[in-house]
Amino acid sequence: MSKYKAKTIETSKSVIAFIRRVPDQQKQKDSFAIIEIMKEVSGLEPKMWGPSIIGFGNYHYQYESGHEGDAPLAGFSPRKNAIVLYFASSFPKKEELLKKLGKYKASMVSCVYIKKLEDIDIAILKKLIANSIKHTKSLYN
Repeated sequence: MSKYKAKTIETSKSVIAFIRRVPDQQKQKDSFAIIEIMKEVSGLEPKMWGPSIIGFGNYHYQYESGHEGDAPLAGFSPRKNAIVLYFASSFPKKEELLKKLGKYKASMVSCVYIKKLEDIDIAILKKLIANSIKHTKSLYN
């Protein structure tokens, strides 16, 4: 059992209220659209994870180190500088799909940053979400 205590856990806070507090009107609009896209692809309802991540579904992970916890299968967060989309660190066709996504930046292995939804191809986004969820489920569920 790990001594690490996860900070990003599912909460009962309102997703709608959280988005309405986002100061940027375009990010609010895009966030509501991303919710609909992730609901359609995942078949799951959005929940708040920690103070600022909107997640869909969940899975339990445990690493060889003993570190374990729960995380959303798919998620995003409307941050000040960009909307962060969270995907599995690797999954089939990830790099190929990212090349077709449109205008984005990436850091770490699972975060994709977009300024606005119109900068990316929604069909490609849906494939990224679906592939990421399928891969994560194959590993952890």
